[in-house]
Amino acid sequence: MNYPWREKAYILFRRIKALGNRMCFYLCRIFPVKGNRISVCTFEGKGGFGCNPKYIVEELHRRDPSYEFVWFVNDMGKSFPEYIRKVPNTLWNRAYWLSTSKIWIDNYRKPYGTCKRRNQYYLNTNHYTMGMKCTGIWRGKGFSQMAYLVSRNDSQMIDDIVIDSKWCEDSFYNSMVYEGSFLKIGVPRCDVLYGDKRLRHDRFCKKHNIPSESKVLMFAPTFRERARNGKRSVFSEVWTIDFKRLMGCLEKRFGGKWYLCIRVHPQLAPILREYRNEEIQERLIDESQADDMYEILAGMDAYITDYSSAMFEAGFAGIPVFIYADDIEKYARERGSLMWNMTSGQLNHVTNNKKMTPEIDAVLPYPIAQNNEELEENILNFDEKAYGDKIKCLAEAAGLVFDGRASERAANKLEFYMKGLESV
Repeated sequence: MNYPWREKAYILFRRIKALGNRMCFYLCRIFPVKGNRISVCTFEGKGGFGCNPKYIVEELHRRDPSYEFVWFVNDMGKSFPEYIRKVPNTLWNRAYWLSTSKIWIDNYRKPYGTCKRRNQYYLNTNHYTMGMKCTGIWRGKGFSQMAYLVSRNDSQMIDDIVIDSKWCEDSFYNSMVYEGSFLKIGVPRCDVLYGDKRLRHDRFCKKHNIPSESKVLMFAPTFRERARNGKRSVFSEVWTIDFKRLMGCLEKRFGGKWYLCIRVHPQLAPILREYRNEEIQERLIDESQADDMYEILAGMDAYITDYSSAMFEAGFAGIPVFIYADDIEKYARERGSLMWNMTSGQLNHVTNNKKMTPEIDAVLPYPIAQNNEELEENILNFDEKAYGDKIKCLAEAAGLVFDGRASERAANKLEFYMKGLESV
């Protein structure tokens, strides 16, 4: 049964709370903005030193060690380089440090009620690019009024959003409730995926004490979230992949001994720690707590997901990608729709959803399976050349920027702004 009055009451509560938050920010305006201070946050404080902000910060520090970095975290146990000050992600910390920072960098949304001052610059790097699942307004009824208010409040403060393609430019206005400008410079976190990735592979093998000639598959199901009465909740579902059979198929098709690296959202990591699969337990590696997924992804030999946007970044890096989606219709209903015309009856030629990306004509390059039999067939019949040609066609259709220089370009933009010069 639906109780709209509860959602209305919750929104009223959040509006009142946001007003209180704004008062804290206004009070902190008695402190001056510091010209070399940069405040950073990832995944609403749940993230650590990772995603796009990590690579931008590293590049800025390399150029000028005098930059002062402040990073908001929910867990003070997270590790950061010594040149970064980590602070608890509390209201008063945000109010003070954000109010006195020249630059803000975030890959998510600022809390409702956050206020930016004049002459501050807010770069939103987002945490997804091209994708399968719908976000924002494209979710229809799945996008709550509260989510809209938070998104609009944040978007009105953003100066630029980092993107890597025309695809993002076409779809983000609605998905992010955004009317501002974009920096089409590539995705900083993907710089590590560009070029020779053998070093990353060797580092991964050494970290987990497995032979360097081993092959590793990353399984990263998408992060799932529901909302009821405006409140979000995280949930997980039982995987139906036969991992032992999967390992056998990979070894038959690609050779070598394979290991399985599982990467679930950090909020689901406690559930994964309890997961046991005696048939492959000695070859199962849990990397769900790592702050930087892309350093790990750069060392992978293959990637499997259901709807995660990382499939595109892995594909552009030349990594074989396989989709295992056993709930297509159900998931599409929950998301309002999908960015691709993906239905159970038509999986061999999946095109982009013209409602979201009307000026793009693209074909999804990844083989899709709905059960273990189809997954086995897709792996055993994998054709490297045909796959590479499809990836190239998608990159051209989407107007992709993927050349390993995104962090450099983002740092250029921020340095020009901080030094009062014209933007690049």
